[in-house]
Amino acid sequence: MNLWQFMMQNRLEVVELTLEHLWLVGISTLISVVIGVPLGILITRWPALNKPILGGANVIQTIPSLALFGFLLPAPWFGERADRMAIFALTLYALLPLIQNTYAGIKGVDPAVVEAGRGMGMTDRQLLFQVQLPLALGVIIAGIRVATVISVGLATIAAAIGAGGLGEYIFRGLAMVSNAVILAGAIPAAILALLADFGFGLLETSLTPKS
Repeated sequence: MNLWQFMMQNRLEVVELTLEHLWLVGISTLISVVIGVPLGILITRWPALNKPILGGANVIQTIPSLALFGFLLPAPWFGERADRMAIFALTLYALLPLIQNTYAGIKGVDPAVVEAGRGMGMTDRQLLFQVQLPLALGVIIAGIRVATVISVGLATIAAAIGAGGLGEYIFRGLAMVSNAVILAGAIPAAILALLADFGFGLLETSLTPKS
């Protein structure tokens, strides 16, 4: 059976696994944005926290995904449901690009613009929300773009712990030694990653200030 025949015969399951994949990626990316962007802002205000926060995010990146899932299995709340564990792990892996890009975006704002804002009597909070964040938005979106693409790829590993997603086909195909089944998971996952990259790329371009 070739790839096309397999996907047509199992089209409902393909759609279901794709939606599971999108759920894992979407929720984990949203949580990572809620955590990562404020952390990026935080280290622009308190530079002493730069090394601990970025260092911790870098250390997480060095842990193999399967090993991280293994570490989380004994956890009382995360280990109870595979999808919770997968979302938590994907959130951790997505933090680094979000923190880095938020920090770089805010620090990259022209100091003359910031000083002009201060000269107008703007408070630090007003400068952040009315000047720095709007000007840094394109760079922050680039971080979300990278985080989303990373999550789409890593979410395939989540099938190893029963969290669902397109990785189900990849692991099933490996067990069956079937290229068609492997590709039924790998190709849709690659398409999702390309679509996310393209979509966020357009958003990044539109939000980047024109010089």
